[in-house]
Amino acid sequence: MGGFRRKTPEEILQSISKLHRGTLKIYIGPVSGSGKTYHMLREGQTLLQQGVDVVICAVSTLQRKETVEQLGELERVPSIHWYREQLECKDLNLDALLERNPEVVLVDGLAHRNREGARFRTRLEDIKFLLGHGISVITTVNVYELEGYTELAQKLTGIEVKHTVPADTLELADEVRLIDVTPETILNRLAEGHLNGSTDLPLFKRGNLGVLRELALRLVAEDVGDSLREYREELGLDGPAGTGERILVSAQYHWNGSIYVRRGQQIAKRLNGDLLVVTFRNMKRALSKEAAVFRRSIIKLAEKVDGEFEELPFRSRRQIPKTIVDYAAAHGVTRIVMGHTKHTRWQELLQGSVVNQILKRATGIDVFLVADRSEREGERVLPANIAPAAPPQPYRRLSEQEVTERIGEIKRGRFKVYIGAAPGVGKTYTMLREGNDLLRKGIDVRIGLLETHGRRDTIEQVGTLPSVARERILYQGVELEEMDTKAIIAASPEVVLVDELAHTNVPGSRNKKRYEDVLEILDAGISVITTVNVQHLESLNDAVEQITGIRVRETVPDSILQLANEVQLIDVAPEALRNRMREGKIYAMAKVDQALSNFFKTGNLIALRELALREIADDVDERLESLERKSSLRGPWRRREAIFVCVNNTPYAKRLVRRGFRTAYRLKAPWCVNYVQVGSSLGEQERRQLETLELLTVKLGGTFVVHRAESRKAIASVLSAKADEAEATQLIIGQSKLPWWSALRYGSVVKKLIALSRYRDILVVADYGVKEGEERRSR
Repeated sequence: MGGFRRKTPEEILQSISKLHRGTLKIYIGPVSGSGKTYHMLREGQTLLQQGVDVVICAVSTLQRKETVEQLGELERVPSIHWYREQLECKDLNLDALLERNPEVVLVDGLAHRNREGARFRTRLEDIKFLLGHGISVITTVNVYELEGYTELAQKLTGIEVKHTVPADTLELADEVRLIDVTPETILNRLAEGHLNGSTDLPLFKRGNLGVLRELALRLVAEDVGDSLREYREELGLDGPAGTGERILVSAQYHWNGSIYVRRGQQIAKRLNGDLLVVTFRNMKRALSKEAAVFRRSIIKLAEKVDGEFEELPFRSRRQIPKTIVDYAAAHGVTRIVMGHTKHTRWQELLQGSVVNQILKRATGIDVFLVADRSEREGERVLPANIAPAAPPQPYRRLSEQEVTERIGEIKRGRFKVYIGAAPGVGKTYTMLREGNDLLRKGIDVRIGLLETHGRRDTIEQVGTLPSVARERILYQGVELEEMDTKAIIAASPEVVLVDELAHTNVPGSRNKKRYEDVLEILDAGISVITTVNVQHLESLNDAVEQITGIRVRETVPDSILQLANEVQLIDVAPEALRNRMREGKIYAMAKVDQALSNFFKTGNLIALRELALREIADDVDERLESLERKSSLRGPWRRREAIFVCVNNTPYAKRLVRRGFRTAYRLKAPWCVNYVQVGSSLGEQERRQLETLELLTVKLGGTFVVHRAESRKAIASVLSAKADEAEATQLIIGQSKLPWWSALRYGSVVKKLIALSRYRDILVVADYGVKEGEERRSR
């Protein structure tokens, strides 16, 4: 009903004032030379072609050829030139702009400081002035020029920043677009002499560029997450929004309270989430001296790790689960972190189990139980550091297998992936543009497979790029076309462009999936540039379904992305994407209305955009860690982990497999998926379900193991024993969905397993309200 709420007088006045105010769009990038000005000017050309009155002022091309070419017919309003420390500076000529009164002005350098005596001290104030006079502005900024990020960038890279803009500047913008660029691309531009005049040259090292890129990705992801929350509030929608994590730690005024807060902080930092800490306190009673000391310690620790602390009133033990879950729901929490219970079975029967009641109530919220290692390992706030692996011995002779592997790596082609949040963001267009750039440099580039979907801009971008003819395959009496992998390898170009990486080939093709064709081409020494959407990543399948209600059927293993030498995000704001859709630039006009009311709904696009930003930020962080840098934004994970996933034979098990992979990947841990077969034989349906689970596990790089038990009551004991053998540090299980009569007869596997595993971490994965066997719409 939120959409029918009457607007307040203040909201009405604000809406009216916006009618007369100009629109602000900000292009943000990690560093100078990332392409912000190029894309700003290109958008200006597009607006000019659409009949919009556009001018430029105080734009610095630094004589970069590609950027200069984009000036085209754009009218220039002369800026005011002056010198600061022998460097030429350009201020906006506000009087000339007001007299000219264009619809849109393009201007560089949002963080610029004006000369003494200027009407305003900063360019940001100039821009606000223009917006107030109904002139729209498109401008550029680097991530390290935003206050709050300046200090972090300086700490991680050593960059010295002279001028900044307030941290909330992006909130003023009607649209923010990230120009993502890989370190390899920046370094190539530098080597080719395209970045002459840049003030950031000392920064141009692979590690520094990676850190600044990750900062930019995470900054825009946070901004997108905030916009999604606002959008949902306007619609009156409750519950967690988007893909950002919010971790709630439930602690006590006891020695282990600090352990739970520290572990929650580790999880929040690793998942780039917010941290909330709550404790229960009887407000009618004074704390003991010991409890008062622990209280001060926990409050101080929560502040130190940037967590929000709150005391909740304690009324009775049986009300704790409801209070925690209600608090979690009200604050958009995605995971509750707490300790295992130390009560005996009889104490739980008499007083009730807090953990079990939370698991029963926490629909859509994961629950993480922190191991009680005090009995086995002694009390310890933080796990021990792991000694770095010994460097390889330079004089040791390589084995034949190692030599073969090294030769394969040397011969293998380079692999670049353009990824986007949805169809139509411009992945194929950008891939073709890069192909033409390479062609002009004398590199042999061919189109291996292209899907233009009839988009005029994409077709025009093909230019003079030659194509390899497609293979024709007869299937069920119909002749269909697929990429001709054999012909590409025979032609042996230096680079081949391959669209839609997640595509499933026609039965009878050389390979089942297009990504398998790509791997074969790479192994032949041919470099590949390809495109994919974030929803096609296998481990994100459940997240995408939760966001859109659509189960994506065509997926690629996450290892394909990890295999890439470069992964670059093409970012577009949701409303801009919906406008492209309305103009028929993505799908045929007959499909537009259906798409806008389904997959391309604003809420879906915002959430998918946030998902893509966070996923690529994580990918950047993983690559930084592989360089053994200490400046990884997520911080080190300071324990050696082994992940033990427990599944049954329901459709819900696939979600646990994917969660197991994502957890293990983030922790650099080995992982295995475990199923317990009751009895000596498998039914046909059960066998097929297990084969599907094993295929998914292997596809994601895990190990699938089937164990045996004599009866259902023994399943928990078997899993616990096998977890001990595997030296597992963390179990991943699903929430129990058994009806009460079945749990009473056989016992709950989840409850038994938790009771048997109090000395290890347990992640109980939320079911998001999807019942076993229930299928949503497929795509």
